[in-house]
Amino acid sequence: MDPTPDDRADRGLPPMPEGLWEQQASWWQEGFTDGADVEYVEQIMPLAARWLDGMDRVLDVGTGEGQIARQCRERGASLVVGLDPTRNQIREAAARGGGPAYALAGAAALPVADASFDAVVACLVFEHVVAVDDALAEIARVLRPGGRFAFFLNHPLLQTPNSGWIDDHVLDPPEQYWRIGPYLDEDLTLEEVELGVHIPFVHRPLGRYVNALADLGLLVRHMEEPSPPPGFLAAAPQYPQGGSYPRLLVLITEKVTGLAPL
Repeated sequence: MDPTPDDRADRGLPPMPEGLWEQQASWWQEGFTDGADVEYVEQIMPLAARWLDGMDRVLDVGTGEGQIARQCRERGASLVVGLDPTRNQIREAAARGGGPAYALAGAAALPVADASFDAVVACLVFEHVVAVDDALAEIARVLRPGGRFAFFLNHPLLQTPNSGWIDDHVLDPPEQYWRIGPYLDEDLTLEEVELGVHIPFVHRPLGRYVNALADLGLLVRHMEEPSPPPGFLAAAPQYPQGGSYPRLLVLITEKVTGLAPL
């Protein structure tokens, strides 16, 4: 579960709007699953397959309607559990079937036993989790030694709030570039991602995640900053430099025990 309003105030974050994910579940289900979103089809799902194939027991934290969980079962995992704090997502995931088990739970309180999974995946989830330290500690707890955490994030630098394309006509010749927002400021913002659709995002610099992972014995073994996929770039020809700016960051970590803290 997320912290109480008082906890959020102590961390310097504004109150988390209540009920938005329940209200916006259908927006996610219709726009980002079952082939509706080119980035998932061309990039995210193949990367998830690459890093989760061969893992027999997989926990999908923030599963949404379960598309990554279903893929894991289709590709041979014997046990896949999807957890999400949104009832409307869990209902839809169960209705779509495909083999995983689903339960209602937030990232900071996972209702599973210690060291019970070979892999945990969180795909575009932690941008919406306030209790980041509690949630990462839970992931470390439920992974077996040597287990893998596949951590997918909107790129913390390039997707900082208030980032965006700039057409600079003051320069001669004019230039087009990606403006980066206040990267070092940790904050919760309510963003209108589509007309009438408001989603809360928590921004943190990359070091905040990497250091928290390391403190828990989740050591980064691989990092990817892929260029946006061809289908996404083809849909935005007005931004010819788009291929030079990654939208996604993937950290692949391994749970290592017995390390002394720095």
